[in-house]
Amino acid sequence: MMKSLLLLAALASGTALAQTDAPVARTNWAVARAGEQVYTFFGLGPGKTYADIQRDVYVLDLRDGSWRKAGDIPVAQGRLASAALTVGGQVYLIGGYTVSAQGDEVSTPEVMRFLPDSARFETETIMPIAVDDSVALAWRDRWIVLVSGWHDKANVTDVQIYDTQTRRWLSATPFPGQPVFGHAGGLVGDTMVICDGVTADKGADGKNVFAISNACWQGTLDTQQPTQISWRPLPAHPGKPLYRAGAVGDDGRIVFAGGSGRPYNYNGIGYDKLPAEPSASVFSYDPARGLWQTHAPLPQAGMDFRGLVPFGGGSYGLFGGMRDGQRVSAGVIRFSTSP
Repeated sequence: MMKSLLLLAALASGTALAQTDAPVARTNWAVARAGEQVYTFFGLGPGKTYADIQRDVYVLDLRDGSWRKAGDIPVAQGRLASAALTVGGQVYLIGGYTVSAQGDEVSTPEVMRFLPDSARFETETIMPIAVDDSVALAWRDRWIVLVSGWHDKANVTDVQIYDTQTRRWLSATPFPGQPVFGHAGGLVGDTMVICDGVTADKGADGKNVFAISNACWQGTLDTQQPTQISWRPLPAHPGKPLYRAGAVGDDGRIVFAGGSGRPYNYNGIGYDKLPAEPSASVFSYDPARGLWQTHAPLPQAGMDFRGLVPFGGGSYGLFGGMRDGQRVSAGVIRFSTSP
């Protein structure tokens, strides 16, 4: 009887059959949900070399759990650290970076719009400052907000806002903390919360020295003055700081899940040459009450995420990513924050 009730509840939320692993193992997937479809873009295959960076699109239908390949992204090279989100019913694919055979990494400036009916892409706009590993947020079903991130050789504090109605970019109040990449965040109403990520200070030899950050910031947006953001620091979240966790604003709170406590290159090996391992932590922040809350851990630890997909009713999914031993996975980690 209990199993039947759980199945009926899942059917009501449209996710009962979202139990099938993806047809390919991928980490660093840019993911977005639009209606009853989850779209996955780019990502890195199990070989974890520059040659394993992909440029295809897969789609999960949450109604029946079926996966299908929807085509290839029309760019010369695959990309990592891109972001995907849905605004006004449109799916946008944002930025990322390419990796050459020699190891050169270049931030890419395109924002592409994906047309699901035809599986085509259109170049929507070009970012004023190309960023990857940025936090990308959908605001009021109109604006795309990009917070901090990496630009070619360094982090930036820029907050770039794109108005999908006027198709214009705005430069907003900069991120007040130390600039980071691989941070995570979400937005509820007009309130966003940005946490963690990796700083990059210059060492005595002029090379970047990477360190994980435990800083969290709350930013309040204003629809009447979109360029004006009121920032304030928040207490650090429960547990250790994280790199490339999944996060989303949902049901009045910002939920964070997974990630790693060690900054690493795209192959899962830390900048200190030690292997990074995944976290199973789940926590959330309620802006209305100003409270952090710790939730039950993930059923399986995971890291290297570029999004967290809400399924409804306090249920979520992390797509692909790496598991213990930096293993690239085809799995979808499903979890609930409900008691």
